[in-house]
Amino acid sequence: MPGPRKLDPSSSPRALLGAELRHKREKAGLTQDELGRPLFVSGSFIGQLETGTRRMQPEYARQIDQILGTDGFFTRNCKAATKSKYPDHFAEAAEAEAVAQQIKEYAPLLIPGLLQTEAYARAVFRAFQPTAPEEVIDELVAARLERARLLDDPTTPMLWAVLDEAVLRRAVGGRRVMAEALRHIAGLARRHRIIVQVLPFVAGAHMALEGSLKLMSFTDAPPLAYLQGLGTGQLMDDPPTVARYELSYDLVGASALSPEASVALIESASEDYAHDEH
Repeated sequence: MPGPRKLDPSSSPRALLGAELRHKREKAGLTQDELGRPLFVSGSFIGQLETGTRRMQPEYARQIDQILGTDGFFTRNCKAATKSKYPDHFAEAAEAEAVAQQIKEYAPLLIPGLLQTEAYARAVFRAFQPTAPEEVIDELVAARLERARLLDDPTTPMLWAVLDEAVLRRAVGGRRVMAEALRHIAGLARRHRIIVQVLPFVAGAHMALEGSLKLMSFTDAPPLAYLQGLGTGQLMDDPPTVARYELSYDLVGASALSPEASVALIESASEDYAHDEH
């Protein structure tokens, strides 16, 4: 069984905190489960803090300082590690996404953020914040496009997206924007950078009808599930809960069209939008 990953404290504030947490915990002779018990969190959660997969929240930092006798180190450095360009409800999920080895996502209404084009993302943010200044929208779009650069790596993370047919039929930003957005997804699939499936309307009811689902797995930490709603989100690491959502995703994928048929449908929808625009 491989040992824990060697951490690079210089790579980010979260990596610094994680490396120091592991060092101080081991020096105190505590296991991850033993440290997690007084915090009312699992040992796997402590492991995710140590690897930088999860953010250290101020309330945990204060308790860890007390338990490990670290003279306020984690409290003082926690603020820098929790700064983010993303909304509070999504920040921790975005940071986990950036180090994931595999991402599986079911999208019921919108193209997933990692697959959005600039024009599509701008239309989404403008609809969500209709009175926001243009510079605010620019910042949100820039952050989303920066997230999408994860796919510049030819192999990691492996991304498998299941799109509800509603994603293809909702003309976000207009027909020209949709034509471009769907071409982009089909292109990524044709270049074998992503796996994409479409869940057609005729599939009927399924286990993920109530909302979106993102699953993330890592080389050195337990998997996570992220559920997102209107201006809110929840990141979960409880193993039975994550396993239940993994089953939901697998069943949704089983009801979806094959990857080949899905790409053909996406390309056809893109061509329809382009033709109507002309």
